[in-house]
Amino acid sequence: MFTKRQYIDYLIATTGNYTCTNLADHLDGEQAVSHDTISDYLRREKLTPRGLWEVTHALIDDSPDAYLILDDSVQDKRYATKIELVYRQWSGAEHAVVEGIGVVNLVHTSGKDGAFYPIDYRIYDPKRDGKTKQDHFREMLIRALTDKGIQAQTILFDNWYASVENLKLIHRAGRYFITTVQSNRKVSASKETGYVNLEDLPWTEDTLRYGMWVKLKELPFLVRLFVIVSPTGGIDWVITNRPEDPQRPMTAADIQEENAIRWHVEQFHREVKQLVGLERCQCRKARSQRNHLACCYLAWLAIKVHAQSVGVSLYQAKQRLWDEYLTAQLRQPSIEAVGC
Repeated sequence: MFTKRQYIDYLIATTGNYTCTNLADHLDGEQAVSHDTISDYLRREKLTPRGLWEVTHALIDDSPDAYLILDDSVQDKRYATKIELVYRQWSGAEHAVVEGIGVVNLVHTSGKDGAFYPIDYRIYDPKRDGKTKQDHFREMLIRALTDKGIQAQTILFDNWYASVENLKLIHRAGRYFITTVQSNRKVSASKETGYVNLEDLPWTEDTLRYGMWVKLKELPFLVRLFVIVSPTGGIDWVITNRPEDPQRPMTAADIQEENAIRWHVEQFHREVKQLVGLERCQCRKARSQRNHLACCYLAWLAIKVHAQSVGVSLYQAKQRLWDEYLTAQLRQPSIEAVGC
């Protein structure tokens, strides 16, 4: 009998090799099973994002001051053409179109360092469910605000998801968005000037600091636009529907700081790939890949909770597993040195 617990334990402990064969080779005694048994388990089970929420709902520090971050990640499968769920899609990590499995993630964060957790995800599979990544974005957001009762008031995402439909959804829900927009979006600062490209807007010292209220084309309400210049000279156009606070006007520095919180989801994407092998499963069936992904999220959570309890990074927590092995080998080597 093979269990989910055994598979998650393996994802936490192994490094580099995430195959069913390798797992079977390292199970002994009463735990010993064949690699076919493990493969059958991954094909048979039906693990869903609900299992993730059952764990993370008790971990998040939710309040109106918290944030929800939505973003997608592509699990690179460019050399595995026979794996189901693989589609050609844009990868932000590779800055190119690759063959891979797309996952849209919803991450909750209090805004503090380290205090972020995934609470939902959707796998991009339009041939089977007919849904786009934008559909998954809206579905997860609605469920977070209704079924899950999330209090977080501010939603963060990048320009890929800054469609009129998504912005209207958030505004109607009484929540605030902070997102970048592409430079070719049309905006109007006044009826006299009409709609112009973002680059053609006139900026003063005052609007550079406090932003300006503009009308985004096809959006029925005003948004506050900020231009953020990075130290390298790059420009981000950032918009928000958050109302003005007369006691403390928003500044470009404030918006830049809040927009930077979106980096938490990028950190999660990197850690779940590097620490628990999210994109390393070689199983061909869609159900096997779905179950592997579900177990990877839970394995990452286990490392996260342990790392926070002992005050180290997730990478340090994983490395310590192998530090113990190395210490034991140096104390009593399994292979004796020669010529010494």
